Amino acid sequence: MAEAATAAKPSVEDRERARRLVGRALGFAIVGAALAVGGYVTRLYYLYPRTDDAYVRANIVGVAPHVSGPIVSLPIRDNQHVPAGQLLFVVDPRPYQAALDRAEAELTLTNLRIKALEDAIQSAHARQLRLEADAAYDRQYLHRIEPLLARHFVTANDVYNARSRVEADAAAIASARGEVGKAQNELGQYGDINARRKAAEAAVYDAKLNVGYCSVTAPFDAWVTNLNIAVGQYANEGREVVSLVDNRAWYVMANFREDFLAQIRPGMAAQVYLRPYPEHPFRGVVQGVGWALYQDNGASVAGLPQVAPTLNWVRLSQRFPVRITMGPNDERFPFRMGATAVVTIQGYR
Repeated sequence: MAEAATAAKPSVEDRERARRLVGRALGFAIVGAALAVGGYVTRLYYLYPRTDDAYVRANIVGVAPHVSGPIVSLPIRDNQHVPAGQLLFVVDPRPYQAALDRAEAELTLTNLRIKALEDAIQSAHARQLRLEADAAYDRQYLHRIEPLLARHFVTANDVYNARSRVEADAAAIASARGEVGKAQNELGQYGDINARRKAAEAAVYDAKLNVGYCSVTAPFDAWVTNLNIAVGQYANEGREVVSLVDNRAWYVMANFREDFLAQIRPGMAAQVYLRPYPEHPFRGVVQGVGWALYQDNGASVAGLPQVAPTLNWVRLSQRFPVRITMGPNDERFPFRMGATAVVTIQGYR
């Protein structure tokens, strides 16, 4: 009985062999699982590219006045939200208002001059008609007395005087026509447009524009940023006074490695996390992928390509910017230009 019981018990060598087999199987299982997980993660890594080299961007627009002058009103403050049409600042309008008053007065005088020229044209035309009527009578008189000269009912001197009057009438009519043409040219009428009045009206319109330009308003919904001016500062025409962050369109510039670009296409959905709101996901859409990068290597010098020698054996992947259009700005989670973002491309959704 004792010998049978001893034979039924596994020996130490058998237990050690079984333990080694279990260990090897467990090791192979761990390695296999690691390879499977690694392959899956790698597939996801390339199938859904991800980067934390991304930043929130918006368009910065510098607002400059169309006219120059001291700032007399500044109803905004730094970092303020301004809707489209809100007043930003006012340039002293007094000299431009004076110019407008002067242009309007000149327009009134121009209308009076035009009326006087029209009256002069009518007068000159009436004189021309009177001279033409006198000339017609004188020609008729000459035609009546010329046959009478042969019958000695009139003298040669009478015929000569009649002919002289006809010639004088022709000269007077030509002079009157010239006066009418001169008056019409001075009037400046071209079809339905009077050039004199049009020029004066254009001067008034320009002066009104300058008065309107004195009040500068926000061209779109925006945020005021880096406001460093005060009332009294002189604003120069065309020189930036206020910087606005365009609140209409926000986007993220995400820099992806070049070996990810084959998986990124315009129109793909993107999930975006911002550092200020790490628990709140944002949705975006790939607008496009950058087509060019600036590189010192390959620049031209005197028409020849400059290729710098390199001893680097490790080639680092280039990063290309991918623009991701964001949705409307949420008041609870407002976008801020320059905020760090983490972007994952999720493909077409």
